[in-house]
Formats: sequence, structure tokens, C-alpha cells
Amino acid sequence: MVTEATLAREAMTPATPAQQLSEERLLQMYYKMLLARKLDERMWALHRQGRCAFHISGMGHEAAQVGAAFALRPGHDWVHPYYRDIALVLALGMTPRQLMLALFAKAEDPSSGGRQMPSHFGYPPLKIVSGSSPVITQVPQAVGIALASKYRGEDAVTLTCFGEGSTSQGDFHEGLNWASIHKLPVIFLCENNQYAISEPVHKQMAVPNLADRAVAYGLPGVVVDGNDVLAVYDVMVEAVARARHGGGPTLVEAKTYRPVPHSSDDDDRSYRSREEVAYWKARDPILRCEQMLAERGLLAEAKRADVLKRVMAEVDDATEYAQAAPDPAPEDALYPVFAPRR
Repeated sequence: MVTEATLAREAMTPATPAQQLSEERLLQMYYKMLLARKLDERMWALHRQGRCAFHISGMGHEAAQVGAAFALRPGHDWVHPYYRDIALVLALGMTPRQLMLALFAKAEDPSSGGRQMPSHFGYPPLKIVSGSSPVITQVPQAVGIALASKYRGEDAVTLTCFGEGSTSQGDFHEGLNWASIHKLPVIFLCENNQYAISEPVHKQMAVPNLADRAVAYGLPGVVVDGNDVLAVYDVMVEAVARARHGGGPTLVEAKTYRPVPHSSDDDDRSYRSREEVAYWKARDPILRCEQMLAERGLLAEAKRADVLKRVMAEVDDATEYAQAAPDPAPEDALYPVFAPRR
């Protein structure tokens, strides 16, 4: 039974950041998640049709990535993503066309001019730093960016993302240790999707949560439901505020799942059951976001159809534009690796 005292306590409890989001902002989160999913599905289909060489998916990670992006100041804060961060970079302001240009290795690709594999996101106007191909190297690199921001007296925060499998490497531990010692404005976001290619998480670490490792380096470690965009947003708002105001780094572990193979070159049937995949598909982050919006009266069927129509028009446009875009000139492969002759 709800008493007057209970109601009074609830009235005195401050609203969480997610509870303060406007209806427009909530619908924008949903739009970015759906855009990422449909673009990702199209990329996967294009690979299966033999029209591109490689794709690595971010399906299932959309809530973790969009929740994180919406807590940042795009173009002000630094972001050092990893290869699954399609929804993250879209939410920060990159376009479907730009991501499709990278998929097809076109000259207009803003990340590398068609020189790099897809999913090496980079876009200087938004302070999105292109990653190195070896996994987890972005962690010490992001720590260096955060150190530079601190030296300059800037209030910029640096976010870097990675999967749980790569945390078995030394770069992760060195990065956390250095960031904690120097109290740097950096957030480490682990998108824990349960598998390092084919290895399940229990074969990678003896602790139940990756975030449990944070205490060894003297920084906060937070576990959050990575399929709940608002839960991720709340955790990230707190971590961003801590970093921006001199409180130092945070390790955030967003527990999620990838419902597709590790990459277009993987067959996940060899290491996990279809029943397990079906279990997680029923907990899909986009389905959960749609349910939340519907319960708030923000996503009637007509509205959902309108959003989907808008998204698919953007995906179609990006596909057509990128396929028709010019390829890089062969000699451009040497630039900017080598400076032009004077």
C-alpha cells in the first residue's frame, strides 16, 4: 500500500538525468538506434551479395552506444571508438553516407579516403579519432588525449570504447593505471557482449564483472544494463560530470549481446546455440526502447512507421550515393603516408 510518507519521499527524490529528458530527446535516441540497426543490416546484406569486402556489426550494442553519445558534447568532447561503434558515431553526428563510403572504400570516405578497412571511424570535425587496427590500442591513446586536455586546462572529456575480450591485453591495464594516477578526464566504456570472437566471457576472466577490476586501479567501476538506453545514459551522465569537473576516470561496463556473428567472416554456430541467441534477441535494445516509448504514449504505430520510413530513406540514399561515388586514384594509396615531392 502506498502511504503519504512514501509519496512524500518520492516527491523529494531528485529526478535522474534520464527522467529529465524531453520527449523530443527520447525520440531522437530511438531514431539514432533504429538508423544504426537498419544501416548495419544493409551493410551485412551488401556483404552477403558480394558488393563489399568486409563488415563487422554493432547490432545489439545500440543502446549502450546511443546512451553514451547523448551524455557527451559532440565536437567538444573527444571520442576514440572501436569497430562496433556504428550507433555511437551516428549519434555524435556522422552520417549514413559517410559510413557507407567507408564500407565501399571510396575516395570521399572521411575516415581514411578509402585506405583503411571499414569500421575504423574517424572524423576530425567531431573529434572522433580513428583507431589503430590492433584491438585495445585506443585505450592508452585515449588516455594520452585526456592528459593533453588536462595540461591545456580544457574541460573536454575523452570517451573510449572496447569489447571485453580485448581487456585481457596489457594496453587496457596500463591505460587504466595511468589515467587513475593522473586523475584524467577519460571514460572507459566496455561493451561486454559476452564473447571475444568465439571465447565466452567466463574463459577470459575469473571475476563476474569486468568493472570489478576498477578497484585495483583506484577508480570507480560501474555495471549497467547495456540493452537499456536510459540506464546507460544515467550512468554516463554521472561519469562525464565526474571527468569534466576534475574527479578523474570511470570504468563503465555495459552488459549486452551481439546477436550476429563476430564479423562477416565468422560462423557463430560453431560456439553458441541458437537457443541462446533467441533468448537475447527477445531482449533486443531497440524492442525495449520501443516498449518504453509506447508506455509513455510517445510511439504509436503510426509514429513508429513514420520513423522507420525516414530511416529507410536515409539508408537507401547512403547506399546509392556510396556505390556511385568515385574510387580513390591508385597513386593516392601513398599519400599521406609519404609527403609529396617538392
